[in-house]
Amino acid sequence: MKINTKTATTAQIHQYLLSAVAPRPIALVSTIDKEGNVNLSPFSFFNVFSANPPIAIFSPARRVRDNTTKHTLENVLEHPECVIHLVSYDMVEQMSLSSTEYDKGINEFTKSGFTQITSDSVKPPRVLEAPVAFECNVLEIKPLGDQGGAGNLVICEILQIHIEDSILDVDGKIDTLKIDLVSRYGGNWYGRTLSEALFEIPKPIHSTGIGIDQLPEHIKNSSILTGNNLARLANVEKLPSEEEVNNFLINHPDLKAKNRIKIHKLAKELIEKNEIEQALYTLLIKLNING
Repeated sequence: MKINTKTATTAQIHQYLLSAVAPRPIALVSTIDKEGNVNLSPFSFFNVFSANPPIAIFSPARRVRDNTTKHTLENVLEHPECVIHLVSYDMVEQMSLSSTEYDKGINEFTKSGFTQITSDSVKPPRVLEAPVAFECNVLEIKPLGDQGGAGNLVICEILQIHIEDSILDVDGKIDTLKIDLVSRYGGNWYGRTLSEALFEIPKPIHSTGIGIDQLPEHIKNSSILTGNNLARLANVEKLPSEEEVNNFLINHPDLKAKNRIKIHKLAKELIEKNEIEQALYTLLIKLNING
């Protein structure tokens, strides 16, 4: 399937972008207008882009159906401050309710049942139930167009961060499972941060991996190992020496009787259990035996 963005409708492009670029974090944003009326609305065109200075950006896009703008955008143009809240599973239904297009001047805190509390450094109030909240000064609003579907980048400097103590681990860091964030997909779909959906990948920042190109040919050309498997193997700084492999073989003599396919299947199981060194020893045994 191919979509030419010059000929497709905005509605079509919008639909495919939201379904393809996912999951997306959700910013539940509180703002006020020049009269002090409070607004609360969620946005999934959102992320952080800098730590020094701490910068977050969200985008209240112009409505596709009629090219109107959202109260949040109008508010930050009138009063350049906001509070960005992250959304946990415990508050996702209330967050969704706050996205209802109420008339201007209606307080979505009241409609959605969130507890409105005073912020420390900005005038827009905070959501008590949010696990994390960023009090922000709006530095710039950058329009990306003037037609329906066009985004408006609201560039925010984070002045203060509020973190619920219950989501911290023993080291004072945010525990991914405790924060239980939700994310946005296309249509009516959301995602949840469940342990079954999470996995860790060691970052190659403190060492230099050898790279897939340095793996032996029979490993690179394996019909069993996937690209992900090869990348994990290639994240090591060096391959085991022949002596190390031979010592491993002494303790695992049963491997001598296995053919290459069985060896690669066993290595794949070891890789998926994060036993990378054992997987490399296993794969290199056949290389030493067969030359």
